[in-house]
Amino acid sequence: MKEALIVGAGATLGALTRWAITLALPVVLPVPLDGIHLVNVLGCLAMGYFAPGKFWGTGFLGGFTTFSGVAIAAALSSPLGAIALLAVYFVVCVGAWLFGDALRTRTRGTA
Repeated sequence: MKEALIVGAGATLGALTRWAITLALPVVLPVPLDGIHLVNVLGCLAMGYFAPGKFWGTGFLGGFTTFSGVAIAAALSSPLGAIALLAVYFVVCVGAWLFGDALRTRTRGTA
């Protein structure tokens, strides 16, 4: 139960942070939920760089990022646009995680 509370508290803070960032960001990209896209990429980068534990990783970054935002953006696109969005998302988010992991390894000397 303690672990669930730790993860839940982190997820709550992460979701509130996501909400605040997406409200604060001006609409820059001509795609739905552009703030959500930025948040998801930043979350992947942070996960790779910090390699966090239960509260910050599973909890905070889990609540900070959102798959449902990607699903909505894909649903609002044409079929080809949805496929392109998901492919780009996969490459960019996995790339952000790998970049963060490489930075952590280089700057901290840990694997």
